Amino acid sequence: MSEKFTNKTLMTEFLLMGFPDGWVVQTFHAALFFLLYLSALMGNLLIVTITTINKHLQTPMYFFLKNLSIIDICYISVTVPKSIMDSLTNNHSISFLGCASQLFMVIFFAGTEFALLIVMSYDRYAAICHPLRYETIMNRGACLQMVTASWLSGCVYGSIHVAGTFSVNFCGSNIVHQFFCDVPSLLTLACSGELILEYVFIIASCCFAFVCFILMVVSYIHIFSTVFRIPSAKGRLKTFSTCMPHITVVTLFLFSGIATYLAKNLKSSSSLKMLISVLYTVLPPTLNPLIYSLRNKDMQMALGKLMHSKIARIVP
Repeated sequence: MSEKFTNKTLMTEFLLMGFPDGWVVQTFHAALFFLLYLSALMGNLLIVTITTINKHLQTPMYFFLKNLSIIDICYISVTVPKSIMDSLTNNHSISFLGCASQLFMVIFFAGTEFALLIVMSYDRYAAICHPLRYETIMNRGACLQMVTASWLSGCVYGSIHVAGTFSVNFCGSNIVHQFFCDVPSLLTLACSGELILEYVFIIASCCFAFVCFILMVVSYIHIFSTVFRIPSAKGRLKTFSTCMPHITVVTLFLFSGIATYLAKNLKSSSSLKMLISVLYTVLPPTLNPLIYSLRNKDMQMALGKLMHSKIARIVP
C-alpha cells in the first residue's frame, strides 16, 4: 500500500472513497451512474452520427458540435465506468500511475471542452455579426485549426496540472475523498509547504480562463447588439435561438465547475462536495445532447429523418 519515510509517504496507490460505505448506497450509486453514463453515450453518439451522415448538417457549427460530443463521451468515460466498477466490486484502489493518468485525462477533456466552447462562441459571432463573410472566416481550414488548437490547449493544460500536482510529496493517508482523482482532493494529501508550484499553475490557468471568458462575453455583447437591430421580431427570435443552446451549455459547464472548486474551500460535508463534483463531471456530458437536440430544429428534423428511415427498414 504505502511505505513511510519520516513524515513523508511513498504512495503506490490511492483509495477513492467518494461515496459512503454500505451495500445499498453503493448499489444505488452504481445504478444511477450507469443510467447517466448510458444516456450520455447514447445522446452524444447520436449527435456524432447525425452530424456525420446528414448532408444538411455539414456546417462549422455542427462540426464543432460533433467534436463537443466526442469530448463529452471521452470526458465521462474517464471517471464514471471505474466508479461503477469500484462500487460493484467494493475495490476502491487506483494505482499511482492510474491516478495521474485519470487526473490528466479529466483536466485534458475539461480544458478542451472549455476551449471548444470559446471557439463555438466565435463561430456564432462570425455567423451573426458578419454573415456575408462567414464562409470566408469559418472555412474548413480555419475550423480544423481551431479544433486542433482546442485539443492541444487541453493537452497542455492537463500536463501542467498533473506535473504540478504530482511534483509534491504526500504525507499520511492515501484516502482520496472523491470518486475520481482530482486536484483539490489530492492536494489535501500533500505535505505542507509543497503546494506553491501547483497553486501558481492554478492561479495562472484561472487568469487565462478568465481572459478567455471575457472574450466570450464580448463576442456575445456584439451578437446581442446585432440581434436587437434586426427589425423583425421573428428574425430576432430565429437568430437568437441559434445561440441559446451554446449559452445554456456554457452556463452549465462554468457554473458546475465553479461550484465544484468553491465547495472544496467551504466547510461543508464531504458528501455535499462529492455531489457537487457529480455536477461538474457527469451532468454536462449527459445534458449537452438534450440541450442541443431539444432547442435545435435542424437537429430535430435530422433525428426525425433518421428514426423514420430506421423504422421504414424494420416495417416494410
